[in-house]
Amino acid sequence: MQDEKKLVKDCLKQHPAAQKQLYELFAREMLGICYRYTKSMHDAEEVLQQGFIKVFQYLHQYRSDGELGAWIRRIMVNTAINYLKRRPQYQLDLSFEDAHLHPVDNHQPDLRVQMKDLLNLVRQLPAGYQTIFNLHAVEGYSHVEIAKMMGISEGTSRSQYARARGLLISWLENHGINDKKDYYAR
Repeated sequence: MQDEKKLVKDCLKQHPAAQKQLYELFAREMLGICYRYTKSMHDAEEVLQQGFIKVFQYLHQYRSDGELGAWIRRIMVNTAINYLKRRPQYQLDLSFEDAHLHPVDNHQPDLRVQMKDLLNLVRQLPAGYQTIFNLHAVEGYSHVEIAKMMGISEGTSRSQYARARGLLISWLENHGINDKKDYYAR
């Protein structure tokens, strides 16, 4: 913790070695976060670079009362969402129409899947479903917070999450994963 405080201070003093060290300390983990929201490694790397520009630009606003990694993570998530909103290839998938919503079904079974398998399936979701699933299930944002971030209603967030979850469960069941006892949570 003390090392992080010193690292932040050195970065604020514009020391290149400290900036490089901060980048190297968090880049790998943050690239994984960026990749969860995008459809290609190229896009994820672009989000990562934009995110770190913001990290260094706003590092003076970081308060040492929280984890530095959590603060950087929030910047990366917001940068990824803004990136998706600005890119034509993601725009269609991010246009949420309340008229096409279906009711949320809370009676779907809970499955436990190996993380690698689940992440691969999540990446196959349309960008809108993928984004909301990641924000809610992985990052832990509430549907109220997601609605504000995405500029959508809370109901739309809930419905898109339910659709994403339903698709994932269907894919898992259709690929025989439901036959493996260790994949079920209950």
